[in-house]
Parts: sequence; structure tokens; C-alpha cells
Amino acid sequence: MLASQCLCTNLRRAARGVSRHYDGALDGFGINVAQYSLLSNLQRLDQPSISSLADAMGLDRSTLGRNLRVLEGEGLVKLVEGDDLRNRLVQLTATGEARLAAALPAWEAAQRKLIDKLGAQKRETLLALLDELA
Repeated sequence: MLASQCLCTNLRRAARGVSRHYDGALDGFGINVAQYSLLSNLQRLDQPSISSLADAMGLDRSTLGRNLRVLEGEGLVKLVEGDDLRNRLVQLTATGEARLAAALPAWEAAQRKLIDKLGAQKRETLLALLDELA
């Protein structure tokens, strides 16, 4: 691995490593970390519009739409009409809720492992720095 002082390069490398860590923990549940995050946000927001879900996740609508189509195809989410025809809402299906609940202990274990590796103080510092950069 080449050393680099580029923040972007190092952040992307770290993000890929963290994603691999969580994806490994979620292996066997039929979802990856991006899909788990999307399902978790759906559960938390309770039937958001596509736009509000995209905003909450920091994604553009087209990226979110592609991800939603995959989850919809697997029966984990469904899209329904909102108050007007221009507004579509995203719902977590019973299958999606069950998948999320089944994967939660594995996700929590992966989370604990990273927190233990960093320690509480470094975790808080990292979260503050990431929030500042976002």
C-alpha cells in the first residue's frame, strides 16, 4: 500500500475497509452494509418520501432509486403513492423488517468490534471529524 497525504484517498480507503468489515458481518443475511443502512433509515423515518430519504442518507435521488429497486425486487421495501402523484413513499415490508431484525445482532457485533479497536475517545473524535467534513 502506497502512503499518501491525500485526505480523499485515505478517507476512501478507510471507508472501503469499514464497509468490508460490516459486509463480512452481514454475510449470510442477503444484504450489504449500504442496504442495511437504507433499511435502518426506512425503519427510523417510517414511510419517508424518496426525496426525504435521499436527504437523510446524503444520497442523490437517482442513486437511492437504483438501490431501492434492488430491495423492492427482493420484497424488502415497497413504493406507494403519496398525497399526490408526484410524491412516492417508501415502506419497509414485513420481510424487510424481519431481515433487518435478523441482521441487527451481527451489525451490533461489528460495531462493537470497531469501537473496541478505536476506544471511546478516538470514536468520539472520529465522529466529530466526520460530521465536520460532511
